[in-house]
Amino acid sequence: MLLVTVGDTRHAFNLEDLQALPASSFQTTTIWTEGAQTFRGVSLKALLESLDVTEGVIHATAINDYSVTIPMTDATADGPIIAYAANDAPMSRRGKGPLWIVYPYDSDLKFQTETIYSRSIWQLDRLTIE
Repeated sequence: MLLVTVGDTRHAFNLEDLQALPASSFQTTTIWTEGAQTFRGVSLKALLESLDVTEGVIHATAINDYSVTIPMTDATADGPIIAYAANDAPMSRRGKGPLWIVYPYDSDLKFQTETIYSRSIWQLDRLTIE
């Protein structure tokens, strides 16, 4: 379950809701996994568009309350996805799931920075847009 809070409005997305949104996938290596992985999910851009969100700051929080801030400028067509599958399989909590914000690290050097890596939050369960 992903809870998304925009102002005073709360939206709950279960896996089926996320899968009903336009899917994005890419193959990339990560600093946390071995070899290239194929991730599938909904782009951060598509999720925000489904909620008519175009401005603000994104606060992403994990199951363990770890939190990161992601600028709205990251929500682009070639940007991160909220991955719900890796290599065609759901991700377990031990496997950084069930949801993981993943950037296409191999597609551009701009995605290979400590800042971007720090925004790659796994075990995601909440987004707050302020």
